[in-house]
Amino acid sequence: MRLPHYYRRLLQALHAKQTIISSQELGDEAGVPAAQARRDLSCLGESGRAGIGYDVAGLAARLEHFLGLNEPKEAILVGTGNLGRALASYPGFGRYGLRIVALFDRDPTKIGQRIGGIDVYSMDELSNFVRRRKIRLGILAVPAPPAQAIAERLAEAGVQVIWNFAPVSLELPAHIMVFNEDLAARLATLSYYMTRQPADRK
Repeated sequence: MRLPHYYRRLLQALHAKQTIISSQELGDEAGVPAAQARRDLSCLGESGRAGIGYDVAGLAARLEHFLGLNEPKEAILVGTGNLGRALASYPGFGRYGLRIVALFDRDPTKIGQRIGGIDVYSMDELSNFVRRRKIRLGILAVPAPPAQAIAERLAEAGVQVIWNFAPVSLELPAHIMVFNEDLAARLATLSYYMTRQPADRK
């Protein structure tokens, strides 16, 4: 889970035309000591140069290969509300090899539209589309009530990984990987740090 943080810092370094990066800089990005960053990278066969650091371009390429970022991945997204539209239009997924190839919604007024250059299909077409395109990743940007049923449909159609933005815990077979993005819980955590923490420090 720390490797993507290192990769993000490497992308920043590449953008800044930085050629060498220290384990301290990488560790700071992931919130771990430099020694932990060195141990993590040593598992990939990357040792860097003592007293100098790591080659930015070489290490970025190594992480891209290990994380599979240079392999194209197709996904579908269910839900074209405000969040779904924002995700569909986000250009940064391409840097990670991800392409959203279809959007699905149950609102008949949205079917046939294009959002971020991606077609919106009826929910009736969901299962067949997933099977036909052999889609492995499904993104859920729907309200809580229909999320479980939609996730089950995705799993039955062959989706193996679900990126869940719905505010609900999904119950799926063990072989289905679910990654939850609970925005409400994150907001509650931010609220704590914005309101309680300053008072605690006084």
